Amino acid sequence: MKLIAGLGNPGIEYAFTRHNMGWLCIDHLVLRNNLGNPSHKFHGEIFHWHEKNTFLLKPETYMNSSGISVSEAVNYYRIELEDILIIYDDMALPFGKLRMRAQGSAGGHNGLISIISLLGDMHIPRLRIGIGKAPSSMINYVLGHFSEDEQKELPNIMDRAEEAVNAWLGGDIQKAMTIVNM
Repeated sequence: MKLIAGLGNPGIEYAFTRHNMGWLCIDHLVLRNNLGNPSHKFHGEIFHWHEKNTFLLKPETYMNSSGISVSEAVNYYRIELEDILIIYDDMALPFGKLRMRAQGSAGGHNGLISIISLLGDMHIPRLRIGIGKAPSSMINYVLGHFSEDEQKELPNIMDRAEEAVNAWLGGDIQKAMTIVNM
């Protein structure tokens, strides 16, 4: 069994903001695979992707407390760390660039800091989706809505993120990293 958690913030004011890239990816996977409506548990929305023996989670604890939701799901389903994929936005990458890693530090991302803290380990696979550097205020930028040009790029970015998820679901993180990080 696997868990894919897309990080974001609940509330209409955060919909389609750069900080919700993880949620957008989960929404894309749900729609593409006709996964239906979520269950509401683990302080979030969770979808069961039966064909892949995988759960998709959108924590509703707000970004900085994402670890609460993720750790509850991991503990309940007894999921191994290597069977978790965290999807989140990253300002260190140009807009739309994808990077997959098998482990590592949180790189200053508060959602990942929360997850690593509550799971007690940095050996958690993650898919980072670039949102580019903030031109001024970091908070205003990550919580800001996409520009028109960025909106046009979102379908392509979500398609590539779906390919990355499917590569990871194939079971070989090194192979998935080779595909994604080209």
